[in-house]
Amino acid sequence: MIKKIMLLFVLTGLIYSCEKELQDADAVIVKSIEVSGGTLLDNSNIEFDFRDKHYNATRNNGKFNYQRGFSDSLGEIKDVLNNKGFQRYINNTIFEVSEGKAQAYAGSVNSVHYFSVLPYGLNGAAVNKSYIGKVEIKSNGYHKIKVTFNQEGGGEDFDDVFIYWINTETFKADYLAYSYEENHGLGLRFREAYNERFIEGIRFVDYNNYKPIESQAKLEDLDSLFENDALELLSKIELEHVVVVL
Repeated sequence: MIKKIMLLFVLTGLIYSCEKELQDADAVIVKSIEVSGGTLLDNSNIEFDFRDKHYNATRNNGKFNYQRGFSDSLGEIKDVLNNKGFQRYINNTIFEVSEGKAQAYAGSVNSVHYFSVLPYGLNGAAVNKSYIGKVEIKSNGYHKIKVTFNQEGGGEDFDDVFIYWINTETFKADYLAYSYEENHGLGLRFREAYNERFIEGIRFVDYNNYKPIESQAKLEDLDSLFENDALELLSKIELEHVVVVL
């Protein structure tokens, strides 16, 4: 009888611990979204330049219209992704593309807009969050949170796995990492935020984009590898000429 009672206490403790862990992860992400602009993004128009392309995102209480514009040998290209799907225009005329290309173009457009306003969107119904623990990076404390996505509603790359490092004092997302499928296996990236600025109350950052030097690295270890100079700088992710209309 005593053993059964002890087992019950242990199981109850484990259930409570798991529930508290989930609540902590959700609470941290909600707070991080709040300090980074929060509901301001729900009804907004954001424009910026990234590399050689111009991007525009209109959000209206769940409805969205993401655009990407650039010039090439065919003329003026405009890619449009919204709640109805994807469409490409060339010189303002609809241009039919194959289903495979449409998915690739849509994924590319969505990815840039997604990263531009993080952590906004991480409280969506298809997002799963788990609290890994508290860690230190460059003498600052961070909540380390793992994020995965359901297949339904999680987008084309729903099987990508993310980790966010949320500052324990400011609740800002200073670092993130993710794994993704690539031709020869699993790819890993680690991003370090810099050049923080608030425009109309919305936080924008640029990123140093790293990959591990060792091919056998694990996603969960990228913060330690960063601290030990075991990551290679690949590129810089810089948003230019950001304009926000609320």
